[in-house]
Amino acid sequence: MMGKPFAEHLKELVTRKGIESSNVSVVEVNPDQSKHLETAKLKLLDIDLDFVNLRSEEYAANSRIPTGITYGTPLQDALRRDITINALFYNAHTREVEDFTKKGIDDLRHGIVRTPLAPRETFLDDPLRALRCVRFASRFGFSFADDLHHALKDTEIQDALVAKVSRERVGDELFKMMHGRSPLHALKLIHDADLWEAIFCTYPSDLSNKFEGPAAKYLAYRMSSTRRETPIEIRNLPLKYAAVLTSILEGPTSLPGLIDVHPRLTLSARDNPSCRGRLFLASALSPFIGTTYTDKKGKQVQAAEAAIRESLKMGTQSHMLDGVPPLFSAIRLLDSRTLRSSPNFSTKPERVALALLLREKVVHELNKGLHWTSTVLFSLLHELTAVYNLEEHIIDGPAASTIIEIYNALVTRVEQLGLVDVNDISPILNGGELQTLFNMGPGPWIARATEQVLEWQFEHPEGTQEECRTFMLTQRDTGKLDLSGPSKMQKQQTRKKASKV
Repeated sequence: MMGKPFAEHLKELVTRKGIESSNVSVVEVNPDQSKHLETAKLKLLDIDLDFVNLRSEEYAANSRIPTGITYGTPLQDALRRDITINALFYNAHTREVEDFTKKGIDDLRHGIVRTPLAPRETFLDDPLRALRCVRFASRFGFSFADDLHHALKDTEIQDALVAKVSRERVGDELFKMMHGRSPLHALKLIHDADLWEAIFCTYPSDLSNKFEGPAAKYLAYRMSSTRRETPIEIRNLPLKYAAVLTSILEGPTSLPGLIDVHPRLTLSARDNPSCRGRLFLASALSPFIGTTYTDKKGKQVQAAEAAIRESLKMGTQSHMLDGVPPLFSAIRLLDSRTLRSSPNFSTKPERVALALLLREKVVHELNKGLHWTSTVLFSLLHELTAVYNLEEHIIDGPAASTIIEIYNALVTRVEQLGLVDVNDISPILNGGELQTLFNMGPGPWIARATEQVLEWQFEHPEGTQEECRTFMLTQRDTGKLDLSGPSKMQKQQTRKKASKV
């Protein structure tokens, strides 16, 4: 029986028993993308279940693309699985675990990820299995069998991962890793297997050729025949970011020399899986920091956006595409040296300057999953990696303490000034009220006026509407508010003339 009819029978059974389940969906066969087996999916008791038939595969000479898939025996099916611990069967009749590969139970006991057949053969059959091995090893804290690790470093396997597997499937595996139990372990396995470029640097060459930045020339995957060696300092960045981020979230005792980070900065990353996943994906993409390109509209865009959109085919699910690139853009605003020398802090009252900083769109925009606390946390992370030693897993204590104290002081001051929820504040005078005040019609001037209203509010948190009206009229009368644009009367006259014509 195929997976779909079996899943449908199971759904009928649980429905009769009053147990809720999802509808049965099917992932179709796609040989061009190394997807050779139809898979039925059903969610039952909040568990995602896959249903497939036992299968055996036939191959043409000198090819790992199956020419046919037929019903197989449990042994034949077990040998086609990605890893031995996934080839364990549970016999519902005897209530026993059956290990047809003769290795699965031992590998489970000793924490080893191993392929049932030779790993090179297995990965050429379906290169995505390389990433599945990484995901399972990181999920359970397992290590690779020696022959598997060697196969992952094979450039032919890496080329096949780029050429044969859809980027959606690559992105799906990576998404699960970044939201899994140990993103740090996943990135370490990717690093040790030299898989980073094959995962993150696959996009059209005409796009990568537009990249501008110190690492731009290394941020494009090249087939083995034209591959260049990426400098070790670039290759190590994802591990450095992920290691420091993990230590921040686990507490300072996990990294010698680290002191406590303000708890408000880590709250979302600890409690919100989506926020945590974004921060670890940003860590994985850290070699892209400082690299941009100009899009078709002439706008400067973070190169990391291209990696997420093209290499991983991730959209706005969990705000990966729209929520990660702004973290890179915000670094220039939130760097501790910038905070100390920002013109706003010398030309505007402190409360106004802080409020405007926290309302920057690259710092806080909830419809993109951005909260100012996690954005500030990533900027702190960016600075700490510069004083972190990856090989010895130690951090320069005095330098790290100075950096952390600056960021902690920033958060403390935000709390003292009552600006924690500054992005929830609405203008005390809205657009309609401003039009009435100045006897003006709608136009670009409203945005400029609203900015001044908000700045006045930030400086006068207890101020009234009437006080704000007086302030705005004074701004107009002293030429400090640009009201260029037609008045209401002028607009009415224009409409009358148009109607006569």
